[in-house]
Order: sequence, then C-alpha cells, then structure tokens
Amino acid sequence: MNGASKFSSIQAAFSYCVQQVRTYDYHHYLCLLQLPPTMRKAAFALRAFNVETARAMDVVSNPMIGVGRLLWWQEAIDKIFSKKKVEHPTAQALSAVILEHKISKSWLKRSVEARINDANREENDIPSNIGELEKYAEDTMSTLMYLTLQAGGIHSTAADHAASHIGKASGLLLLLKSLPYHASRAGQATYIPADVATNHGILLTEGGRSEIRMEPSEGLSNAVFDMASVASIHLKKARELAGTVPREAFPVLLPAVPAQVLLDSLERSHFNVFDPRLARGALGISPLWYHLKLQWCAWRRSY
Repeated sequence: MNGASKFSSIQAAFSYCVQQVRTYDYHHYLCLLQLPPTMRKAAFALRAFNVETARAMDVVSNPMIGVGRLLWWQEAIDKIFSKKKVEHPTAQALSAVILEHKISKSWLKRSVEARINDANREENDIPSNIGELEKYAEDTMSTLMYLTLQAGGIHSTAADHAASHIGKASGLLLLLKSLPYHASRAGQATYIPADVATNHGILLTEGGRSEIRMEPSEGLSNAVFDMASVASIHLKKARELAGTVPREAFPVLLPAVPAQVLLDSLERSHFNVFDPRLARGALGISPLWYHLKLQWCAWRRSY
C-alpha cells in the first residue's frame, strides 16, 4: 500500500470511529467534540473501542459468540502492540493512535478483561458489594479518560484522580440506567450488589439460588438511591480536585456532565429506573438542554 492509500485508509478508519461513537454513545460524542483538535482522533478511537467491547454481548443471541468477540479484541490489542495489522477500522485507528502517542497497553487490556470477566458471570452470580461494581466502572470507564489524558500528553496525578472518580460515577450510573434492559434479557447478570439488595428486601433466595427482584418497587428504588448516592460522592470528590487539575485536562473530564445529568434525571424519577422519562432525549432531558449544559461547562472550563 502506497503512502496516499495508507493515509486514506487511516482517515476512513477514524471516520468510522466517529460515526460509531455518534450512533451508540451520543452523549459522550458531544463531550469529545469539546476536546482540542489535536486530541480528538485519539479520543474517538478509544471511545469507539469502548463501544465495540461494551456492545459485544448485546449484538449477539448466543452469549458464547459475545465472549468470543471480546476475546478477539483481547488478541487484537496484543497484535496492535506487536505492530501486526488487524483488519478492523477501529483497530486500525487504535493502532495509529498507539503508534503516535505511545499509550499504555495495560489500560486497554484491563478494560477488555473487565468486560470478559463480566460476560462470564453467571446469571445468579450477584456482586457482593458496591466496591466490585466501582472496580468494574473504573476498569471500563475511568481507563478511557486515563488513556485520553495520556494521548494528550497530560501527566497529572490530580487529573488522574479526578478521572478515576468520574469514571466510577459514570459507570455506576450507566449500570443503573441499563437495569431494565438487563432485566428484560433472559440469563443477564444483575448489577445490584447483594448487600444493598438485602438491606432493601429485594434479594430472593430459594434452593441455594439468589436473584434480585427486578420490578418497580420501593425497595428497588431505595437500592438504586443507595448506588446513585455513591456515584454522587465520586462526582463531588472529582470536583473538589478541580483547583489542582491543570486547565488542559478539563475538557477530558467533561464526562462528569452527562453523569450529573443522569443522576439528576434519576432523582426526578424518584430513582425508579423503569420510569419511561429516563429513556427520552439525552439521558432523560432534551438534547438541546443537554447540549447547552455541556457547552456552558466547556466554556467555563469546569466539569
């Protein structure tokens, strides 16, 4: 392949990544548009990788095929870092980003391994406590911001700590939003921890098998409130670090905005995840209002 063809192929791969993020992760797509142009390609490639791995189990009818897709991505990361070509547009874009920015292999591997471990959980394998879900959220969401900061040449312990908290909040809140979807799919693992479910009387145990009562109830709403409160604390901690975070890192941390929007939407619905209002617009509010909130935070250099 000559230089012009190779350049055209890479450009097409990045365009594919942008379209994937816009289609399947619109609220974060708008966040990435606020990044400096020098950081956008890397951010879109990383977020598209997350789209591919996050949707792996949802686009197949056989869970084993979904696990196979995740294992393919695990192997693809190894090939990319070995400078081997992988015939997939997201992988091609990721390869170009890794070559240019020397980003960490360990964070990419940690992200896909977390997805694989989650996919291999049995239906009645309930997380024992919210700490397990916080780790899953960090491994799948915070890692994207760590890698984006790294690609932007931003080395800041404060920014990393803020990214950790924002990723945990985002991950927990998105898991809550997805509860009705997972409840509707037979054989799907649950994301309410056993200790929280027990406290609110929605953990059912029969014949050595435990399951969460996933239907609208005061107990479920209270359990969701408990988990959302943990996410809220993470957002608060991230914002308390704002005074020590370098200004160039603020656009990377904008995912705090959609997390807060979703948290506010849950509060308006009284933490009833089955409330149809949560599925409307952008995370429960009008797309225009969401866009204005995001633009305001970007203009004020806040998150």
